[in-house]
Amino acid sequence: MKRREFITLLGGAAAIWPLAVRAQQPAVPVVEFLNPGTPEVSARSTAAFRKGLNENGYIEGQNVTVNYHWLDGKYDRLPILLADLVRKPVAVIATPGFQTAALAAKAATSTNPIVFGVAEDPVQLGLVASLARPSGNATGINSFVQEVGAKRLRLLHELVPKAIRVAVLVNPANASAAAATLRNVKEAVSIIGMQIQMLLNASTTREIDAAFATLAKERPDALFVGPDGFFTSRIVQFATLAASHMIPATYSNRDYVAAGGLMSYGTDQAEMFRQVGIYTGRVLKGEKPADMPVLQSTKFEFVINLQTARTLGIDIPLHLQQIADEIIE
Repeated sequence: MKRREFITLLGGAAAIWPLAVRAQQPAVPVVEFLNPGTPEVSARSTAAFRKGLNENGYIEGQNVTVNYHWLDGKYDRLPILLADLVRKPVAVIATPGFQTAALAAKAATSTNPIVFGVAEDPVQLGLVASLARPSGNATGINSFVQEVGAKRLRLLHELVPKAIRVAVLVNPANASAAAATLRNVKEAVSIIGMQIQMLLNASTTREIDAAFATLAKERPDALFVGPDGFFTSRIVQFATLAASHMIPATYSNRDYVAAGGLMSYGTDQAEMFRQVGIYTGRVLKGEKPADMPVLQSTKFEFVINLQTARTLGIDIPLHLQQIADEIIE
C-alpha cells in the first residue's frame, strides 16, 4: 500500500470512529415529571425531588433528562398529555403529590414505570395490588394527607376554641381528593363537636375569589381548605383573602403558612418529593416497580404563623406552642 493511500485510509477511519463511539453510548433516560401547579410555587418540592435523584447518582442534565409538565390547575389536560407521553421512550413517569395524574397515568399505560405520591390508600385507588408487592407498573409513597385531616381539624379547634361552624373548600376537578376530604371531615366534626356550615367548590382563581366572597357573607367560624395541588399553587391568593376577610383557615402543608396562612398540619411535602425522587432513581437503575413496596410517610408538620394569629386576635395556647414543629414569626 502506498503511503498516500494509507494516510487517506487512516483519516477515514478516524472520522468514522467518533460516530461509532456515539452510537454505542446508551441514551440518557427521560423522566416525565407531572405537577398540578406552577414551577414558582413548587420550587422547594421540586428541589427535594432532584435531591432524591441525586442520592441515586442521577444528575439532571448529565445522566438523566427531566421533562416538567406544569398543569396550573388544568386537570382536564391530563388524558391528552399522558396519551402523548406514553408513546415516547419514557423511563419513568413521576407524579409526586399529584393523585389525579397518578390515576390518569395508570389508566394510560400498564407498562411504563410510574412513581407516585398519593394522599389516599393506593390499593383502594387501584394503583397497586398491595402495599408490600405492588405487582404492576406503579409504586411510590402514600402521604396520608386525607387520614390526617381529622387531626388537622382538631388542632384548628384547639387553636380557635370558638370555631364551631366550619366551611370546607375543595377542588371538584380533583374529584377523588375532594370526595375523600368531605368524607373525612364529616366523620371528624361530630366527634370534635363542630359542624359543617357550608361546602364550597373552586377550580380556578376566579372561583377561589368567589368562594371567599361567599365566606365574607356567611361568616363561618373557620375554613378548612382541602388538600389540592392547584390550591397549593395559589398560596398567596389564599393567604391574602383569608387575611382580608379575617377568616381563620387551616391548610394541608406549611407553604400556605409561610405565605401568611394561619396554620397547617400534614405530611412533610419536601420529604415526600425526595422519596419519590429516590424511588425514581432506583427504577432508573433497573428495579421494577412491581417489586418495590409502597412507602408510607412518617414525617408530619404542624406549623403556626404567629403574626397571622395575632392579627386575628388568637392567643396560641401553650401546649400548641410546645407541640408545633415550627412557629413562623
